[in-house]
Amino acid sequence: MQSTDVTSRRDPAPLSEETNPGRLLLALLLFTLLIVGIWGGFTFLRDVQRSGSLPRLASAALAIVWGVGGAAGLFYSLNLLVEQLPGKARRALLPLVFVGPAALFLGWALFLPALRTLYLSFLNENSTSFVGLSNYVAVFTERTMLTAFRNNTLFWMVIGTAGCVVFGLLIAVLADRSSFETLAKSLIFMPMAISFVGAGVIWRFVYYYAPPDQTQIGLLNAIITNFGIPPQAWTTLLQPQNNFFLVIILIWMQTGFALVIFSAAIKGIPEDLLEAARVDGASEFQIFWKIMLPSIQGTIVTVTTTILIVTLKIFDIVIVMTGGQYSTGVIAVEFYRQYFTNRNFGYGSAIAIVLLLAVIPVMIYNLRQLQKQEVF
Repeated sequence: MQSTDVTSRRDPAPLSEETNPGRLLLALLLFTLLIVGIWGGFTFLRDVQRSGSLPRLASAALAIVWGVGGAAGLFYSLNLLVEQLPGKARRALLPLVFVGPAALFLGWALFLPALRTLYLSFLNENSTSFVGLSNYVAVFTERTMLTAFRNNTLFWMVIGTAGCVVFGLLIAVLADRSSFETLAKSLIFMPMAISFVGAGVIWRFVYYYAPPDQTQIGLLNAIITNFGIPPQAWTTLLQPQNNFFLVIILIWMQTGFALVIFSAAIKGIPEDLLEAARVDGASEFQIFWKIMLPSIQGTIVTVTTTILIVTLKIFDIVIVMTGGQYSTGVIAVEFYRQYFTNRNFGYGSAIAIVLLLAVIPVMIYNLRQLQKQEVF
């Protein structure tokens, strides 16, 4: 009986180190044929689309089916090919079957364009001659770029991020003790479902300005004129305060995101700890500062850095509301204007690289905070 138990507890047999040449060759042949077939299929679809012999909707549907089916076939054949290798090679290469395609795609779609943008940033406006660091000197000396740096730093990063975090945390704490918590959170989170462009269109009607002798169709001006206050051009003439009215749109949208994350963190605080503090005579204000804030400190940092990244890349709200005029320009808008409107590829690329360098440290810090919280 004892020997039977020992036998049943033995470790499973190690993976075989032997390779079946026939199955390996078959898997390699299948993988090669799939690559050739997928390439040939897309070439055929491209020629058919150019000739116009097939409706666009039908060619798009075929391309989707061919691409998804081909990707599934490539994964299956590549997995089959790796499984025919010896044990050590199989264990080393099998993770690459899952991670490799995504890494290659990210490298092709993100890393290579970033390198090309870096290269273009050292060339002149039409990319015909080398100009060294002159584009970067212009980035930090041009008046419009200095205005963009001011707006990104003071209004969007400081006021915008602080507003989202403070309002999100305040509402999360108050809603956690209310009887209509679900309804309140749903209403505040609802703007997250709207795109930045859609939010800009909505708030254009809120800030709309008409001369005093005309009917005010803008919500904000319609309200203040009822109290005898003249209408204001909120996003144009009031400079640089007009940036603050644009930041309100960001706060309106991102407070819901901060609210949901903070609410989940607050609910993770042990209720016994809070009750013990109340029994000891601690006020709700003291509980908030001495227990809640230290307990969710990591979550606050993560939410703050996440919103900071959003504010650094802000583009849609500004381009919809003002187009970057009236001293409301930001870094991303200036990049778009220089690269796509003015066709100054060197200067536009330099702005893009500066924006990338500004975002990377915040992203790295954010990832480290997530790692400390064992998110991944």
